[in-house]
Amino acid sequence: MNRTSTVIKVEGVSQAFGAEGDPRRVVALESATLDIPRGELLSLIGPSGCGKSTLLNIIGGLATPTTGRVTIDGVEVKGPSPQKVAYVFQENTLFPWRTVIDNVKLGMAFQGVSKSEREGRARESLEAVGMQDFANHFPGQLSGGMKQRVQLARALGLQTEIVLMDEPFAALDEQTRMVLGEDLSVLLARTGKTIIFVTHSLVEAVFLADRVAVLTARPGKIKKIINVEEPHPRKSNFMTSAKLGAMRNELYELLHDEIRKTMTLRAEVGGDK
Repeated sequence: MNRTSTVIKVEGVSQAFGAEGDPRRVVALESATLDIPRGELLSLIGPSGCGKSTLLNIIGGLATPTTGRVTIDGVEVKGPSPQKVAYVFQENTLFPWRTVIDNVKLGMAFQGVSKSEREGRARESLEAVGMQDFANHFPGQLSGGMKQRVQLARALGLQTEIVLMDEPFAALDEQTRMVLGEDLSVLLARTGKTIIFVTHSLVEAVFLADRVAVLTARPGKIKKIINVEEPHPRKSNFMTSAKLGAMRNELYELLHDEIRKTMTLRAEVGGDK
């Protein structure tokens, strides 16, 4: 895919919590600048508390930056844009009293999709993630990995160009994460969506991403961006390749000192809690 057209621009974005001069003021993110091409999967990785999720929320319009701005297709983000941006969260956000297909349809209802169109789109989205046979099941009847597939189906059903994913596989076992990662790579190749994926996993970041943005300890700054020159869909043998291993090691070297800084900061404010 030709990734020369920028869809998301992050320009000098900073985020602080607390008033100026307040000793409790926390600067979570500082001067983040990114150009994200259409159809790219960008991973954000960094120590806990470095502003990864904060940056994701600003891009999605769920938070307003203290300074700087984000634009999507040249239009400044000033709030949520459900017609353009879908979310997949780490936490299970499925309604337990609704069937799988009704959970998928619900996102479309919030988006304003007509009732007559929801059924077809929901079934198409479930098929895309291999969950078509579980359309009439309830979330309590599903495994953790299956629930995340449904959440991804719900995002796909919105038919937005951009999908923001905040550690969506973090609560799953390693084997399930690997399989879902392969499936996500296939979906990216087939749909051409622009995806921003927050993760703490070095291997997951490299396996999924076209580029990996490495953030420093708080206040989070973009330390380096690593290109992963590997076409989608990614094959399982890439997971065990020397290329992935070398890039994982590079990420570890970049993050090692930042994680130490984070641990020191926690100790200074009363312990690692």
